Amino acid sequence: MGGAPRIRALVDHFYDVMDTDPAVKTLRDMHAKNLSVSRDKLYEFLSGWTGGPPLYVEKYGHPRLRMRHMPFAVDDRAAMEWMHCMRIALAAEVEDVRLRDQLEENFARIALHMRNRETPS
Repeated sequence: MGGAPRIRALVDHFYDVMDTDPAVKTLRDMHAKNLSVSRDKLYEFLSGWTGGPPLYVEKYGHPRLRMRHMPFAVDDRAAMEWMHCMRIALAAEVEDVRLRDQLEENFARIALHMRNRETPS
């Protein structure tokens, strides 16, 4: 991906979209008003997930992503809103199309795995 600066750029772009795009209001409302902690945690997670230093694990232990997201109502809508933000960030920050497609596929799998509630009718 290009190391720590590229991961930070991806994360910042992701949260900038989340913070400004009204299409992801459900997702944005799940987060604190100040997104700095969320930005740092996603950056630290992605650092290790992409093969760099395991910053998240060193700080918090095993990610246990699904368990850590249980307090939040993650339904299909929330997962799709998360992917909306990530697709925009990937398109802007990852030039290599094959890498971008691979990352998007892996992120989509994770987003769907995070679902822990039925989508309201």
